[in-house]
Amino acid sequence: MAVHPLECRGMRYLGRHHMAGHGNCGEGTALLERGGARYLYIAHERGPVNFSVLDVTDPRAPRLLAQPTLPHGGVRSNSLAVADEIMLVAYQVATPGTRPAGIEVFDLSRPWEPRSIGFLDLSGPRSRGTHWVGFTGGRYAYLAAGTPDSRPTHPLDDQFLVIVDLAEPSQPAEAGRWWLPGTQEGDGCPPPVRHQAFDAGFRAHNINVYPQRPDRAYVGYLDGGVIILDIADVAAPRLVSRLDYHPPMPGFTHTVLPLLGRNLLAITDETVHDNAADYPKLLWFADASQERTPLIISSAPMPPVAEYAARGGRFGAHNLHENEPFEWSWQSEDIVFGSFFNAGVRAYDTRDPFQPREVAAFVPEAPAGSSVGAIQINDVYVAADGIVYAVDRSGGGLYILQFVGTS
Repeated sequence: MAVHPLECRGMRYLGRHHMAGHGNCGEGTALLERGGARYLYIAHERGPVNFSVLDVTDPRAPRLLAQPTLPHGGVRSNSLAVADEIMLVAYQVATPGTRPAGIEVFDLSRPWEPRSIGFLDLSGPRSRGTHWVGFTGGRYAYLAAGTPDSRPTHPLDDQFLVIVDLAEPSQPAEAGRWWLPGTQEGDGCPPPVRHQAFDAGFRAHNINVYPQRPDRAYVGYLDGGVIILDIADVAAPRLVSRLDYHPPMPGFTHTVLPLLGRNLLAITDETVHDNAADYPKLLWFADASQERTPLIISSAPMPPVAEYAARGGRFGAHNLHENEPFEWSWQSEDIVFGSFFNAGVRAYDTRDPFQPREVAAFVPEAPAGSSVGAIQINDVYVAADGIVYAVDRSGGGLYILQFVGTS
């Protein structure tokens, strides 16, 4: 189906899928190549759909293969991860104490037909379960979650790093945990000072761990900023450093992407309010050559806030393509891709980290029936050959693009 973009630079539109009327895509997008075919797995921002599986071998003609539903309306599965022929799906409930809350493990030996093989129950009287799951293979997965015994000092501080042992995928088990001191009752530290404006909570979101540096976890900790942890002992993670620039910035650090070969961090602060009410929410770059004292050195250029705020919905940063260590994944320390809600999907050349330069952007028109009247690109995954998979949370579904290079 034709798309009429509001902006299209450095990318070529290839195809789209409306997801059978369930185009409310979440922030979990994963790719798997098997036997010459490509499979895309997409989480959903809310039910009734749990996740979608698509064959994207032909990027101009994606095909929906599976779309199972959630058990009830009080649970969402906004995040998923795929590696080692298994998929992990995060379950977060609206009301603490209800189920399912935790992660479900699916076998992908038949990639088009995920089969449930295990579950880690993280429900509890003060736990909403898992908001985000990260897994790129190996023994451990990394969750932003509550636990059956968690006791947050504030309801907004209820999810922290939980490390999960997947030595036996059908029997996932907790291996370690870490929270920001002061956010759990009885931890001996005073609770953090609440943000006066846009209090979003001191809790974990994305947790990135890479085989090049398996002893480090790079955590976006919402109002707590950037956290770097030493996880050499998974049972007892230790704080290496914390970069907190909130205030003066309005908080909600979402993703920390280390560009390890260059001692840089790419950092997003997610916008969570419509009409740019919580602006600025930017893609930052930090020098991490001194690991214990990282320092912000620049931000990526954004289009005019006055123009985009008026378009409706959210305007600002959200997710980054996270350079997953797979042969089919885009892995670059020079070109960084991100999703920016009504500013679409954008790519930046960071070879001069003090002056990142926009090299590509794609912003489609608002999808039919959008409640906010604008596109809301929620997540982006980029394949090694430059095929870009961008998903919308307001009903637009999946957009498939081709990155055509820098100019």
